[in-house]
Amino acid sequence: MGPFVALALNGFREARRNRVTLLVGIFALAMILSTSLVLEVTVGTFDRVLTDVGLGAMSLMLVLLTIFLSSGLISREIERRTIFLMVSKPLSRGAFLVGRLFGNMLTVTVLQLAMAALFCVMLRFYGSPLTPAHLAAMGMLWFELWVLSGVGFLMSSFSSQMVSAFVSVSVYVAGNLSSDIYKLAGKSQSDSLEVLGKAVYYVLPDLSRFNYRPQAAYDAAISSSELLSAMGYGVAYTSVLVALAILLFNRRDFR
Repeated sequence: MGPFVALALNGFREARRNRVTLLVGIFALAMILSTSLVLEVTVGTFDRVLTDVGLGAMSLMLVLLTIFLSSGLISREIERRTIFLMVSKPLSRGAFLVGRLFGNMLTVTVLQLAMAALFCVMLRFYGSPLTPAHLAAMGMLWFELWVLSGVGFLMSSFSSQMVSAFVSVSVYVAGNLSSDIYKLAGKSQSDSLEVLGKAVYYVLPDLSRFNYRPQAAYDAAISSSELLSAMGYGVAYTSVLVALAILLFNRRDFR
């Protein structure tokens, strides 16, 4: 087993010790309670409400989990002083960081697959169809989690866990509004505000590109070119964040 795979699996086992798997149980309970309630108060829009509740709960819990895991990526190693042992080994700091990132994302991916399976069971149980838009919404959420993990990963390479978590949450909120900021900047009468708004749009990740939950709720058609464009954007943005994190981490002195 190579050191990179060992680091990723170690990160996965460490995340399991945080009892994150309880999230699946919470998700199941929330789904059962909410759908039972929704069944009583809705008649013709049950499929739409079930999709909104299921995909929304899945997105919220996985986003919070991703921010929690990635923001403490390095700070926990420093607090336990295990970082000194890792950097003293014949392994580059970049490989160490990427290995830990893959370990965190392996945990998130396993939980997302479990939640997606439970969501599909709920659709089947209530006789609601599983559409391509449902699959697109769940798949693009995975790319959004990679971008958020990259943000937490970058921040944890030079700041504390609290600062990393705060910045990651702020980026998540602003990233979902960045396209609106861009549109408002284009309508602004002030040149400086227009430049500032567009600069914010290009610096922050446009997380609205990964949100296909409305299309899933209304079973709207989604083109493959649109999905491929969003996937490429997610991979490129995450790669830039990881490269910056490695650059900063290589310059950090742990003595």
